[in-house]
Order: sequence, then C-alpha cells, then structure tokens
Amino acid sequence: MTIGNVTVSDRAAKKIAAILQNEPAGAMLRVSVEGGGCSGFQYKFDVERDRAEDDLVLERGNATVLIDPISVGFLAGSEIDFVDDLIGSAFKINNPNAKSSCGCGTSFSL
Repeated sequence: MTIGNVTVSDRAAKKIAAILQNEPAGAMLRVSVEGGGCSGFQYKFDVERDRAEDDLVLERGNATVLIDPISVGFLAGSEIDFVDDLIGSAFKINNPNAKSSCGCGTSFSL
C-alpha cells in the first residue's frame, strides 16, 4: 500500500494490527519525524485516537498509520517495516532520503 510514496510492509501491518487490537477502539499508529537523536532527526511512533484533517492515512487490513504532512516530506519513498531478529524486534523505516543513520536505526541525517 502506498500513499505519499510511503509504504507499509506486510510484516509491519500485522504487527501494527496486533498492537492496536490491545488499544481502545479507534486507535491508530502515528509515525512522525522530529529533530534530535544522535544523527539529527529521529523517528517517533505513538498510538493515538485523534487524527488531524491534513494527516496522510495508510490503511492495510486492521492497521491504520497516520503521518503528518511535515513528516511525509522526510519519509517520501520510505517503507515502514517490522524486523524480528536476534538482537530484538522493532519497527524499521527504510528511508532512501537518509544519508546516514545511527546504529540502532531510530535516528538519521539528510
């Protein structure tokens, strides 16, 4: 599924749906980009029930992802994925705009 050139992988959609299932009705996952982190910008993931009029909404199965318009600019062409490996499990943003990222993958620079 692609909106604003941001995609959500099957793995991420399944994990988001599992998380939202344990939240109150109407819960959605918000993905945003904020200043900070060890590389300049960082990804933020929040569960919330309120959506702004100008949010981009990605829906896949029982998963709903919200992205504010400013963050979409930083995330253009990205894939929201979920990885589960030996060092742990986490959402991962595969961002073609990032010139570098930190070792844990939660912050990046342009």
